[in-house]
Amino acid sequence: MGKPSQLQKILKQPLAVTAYETIVRKIICLEYQPGRRLEENQLVEDLGIGRTPIREALVRLHGEKMVESHPKKGVIVRPITLQNTKAMFESMKVMEMGLVDIAINKDCSNFIKKMKESNKEIKNAIALNDVFELVEANHDFHMNFARCSQNEFFIRAVQDVRSEAKRLSYLSYTNIIDPEKPIKKHYDSVFQEHEQIIDCLMEKNKTRLKDLIEEHILTFRQRIIVFMTS
Repeated sequence: MGKPSQLQKILKQPLAVTAYETIVRKIICLEYQPGRRLEENQLVEDLGIGRTPIREALVRLHGEKMVESHPKKGVIVRPITLQNTKAMFESMKVMEMGLVDIAINKDCSNFIKKMKESNKEIKNAIALNDVFELVEANHDFHMNFARCSQNEFFIRAVQDVRSEAKRLSYLSYTNIIDPEKPIKKHYDSVFQEHEQIIDCLMEKNKTRLKDLIEEHILTFRQRIIVFMTS
């Protein structure tokens, strides 16, 4: 027998997982806009899934800070604010620069292999113009980089920041922010910068790796700040 299809995999997984993954996709792709109220009845209708799995999914999303609970509004998609965005980028820079200090002294070969695989997925997503998969593959790349630390506390902290960055990544990948730089050129630069990060990690080139990480985050930050203030 052949491998199960993606549809078969989805049908076999628990409904709460299906509900979670569907809502996450809608939040990341901004179908569920920041600040939108997520009414239980509407989610049941949108997803075609019962209340119990949806409630379980919302509890998980609340724990991941993708949604918030308010006494008068109920559950809403967490807003994207300029203040929170700046704070996220500050945290990202501190964490990933610190990550270099840890990872450079570790055997990262297994995680480097996974980083290469994630970057191949980025290349495939670019070729297919699949922005959601591009966001997911980019997230996987940076989480595999975080795993080079082999420190569970560090990995969890990076996970929080990188999960917050997903919607911002989608904004960055779907909007023409710099008219002089086509979006395809931005996609390609992300892929190339990842390749350079992998090379420096393999070569244990700490100084160059820190420079690359700083440039990589700065480019991302500038695109988002310009978008939010335009």
